[in-house]
Amino acid sequence: MARRLARLLIAALLVTSLLPAFAQADGDPASDVLLGANVFYPYTPSVALAVQRKLNAETVAAKRAGLPIKVALIASPVDLGVIPSVFGKPQMYANFLDKEISFEGAQPLLVVMAAGYGVQGIKAPASLALQGLPKPAGKSSTDLALAAITAVAKLAAASQHRITGTAGAASSKSSGAGSTTPIVIGLGLAAVLVASALIVLRRRQATRPARHR
Repeated sequence: MARRLARLLIAALLVTSLLPAFAQADGDPASDVLLGANVFYPYTPSVALAVQRKLNAETVAAKRAGLPIKVALIASPVDLGVIPSVFGKPQMYANFLDKEISFEGAQPLLVVMAAGYGVQGIKAPASLALQGLPKPAGKSSTDLALAAITAVAKLAAASQHRITGTAGAASSKSSGAGSTTPIVIGLGLAAVLVASALIVLRRRQATRPARHR
């Protein structure tokens, strides 16, 4: 029995170790992943976990707002499977990927590479919002994810599906100021009320002895 369990364990470990290789050998890895997930992340180097959480939250918020967008981060030709020739050509890859994941109508899609952005399933006026957006700050997987957070927010706003309370929405100056201003105003009013109450209390204490006399 012990030998059988050991063999099963070894077999399971071998299968697990081969999974990344199978995924990388797939014709188009992102098309498989995006059928069940909102974001395709590069195999290596991996995106920082905190940034993954922010981007995941961004896509969830966008879906709630009416824009069920899919995001593909492509950091190297390996992420493209058997079509590495489109690396560095985000719009060309977006055109290809769209055919792989769109089944029941247009599927909003954002592709992010170090070279820039590609979109599909989004109306022209909204997609134009990315033209003024700078390219990712670097070539790392995390740089691509950070750029995607901002891009998703811009696409959502331009599509009249504005999202709030997420990293991308707070990245702009206007939204950032809007989120902090109410807090500052609230604290200021609270300070004024406390000061006024102290003044009234002191005046009452100062006048009490005179009344008793």
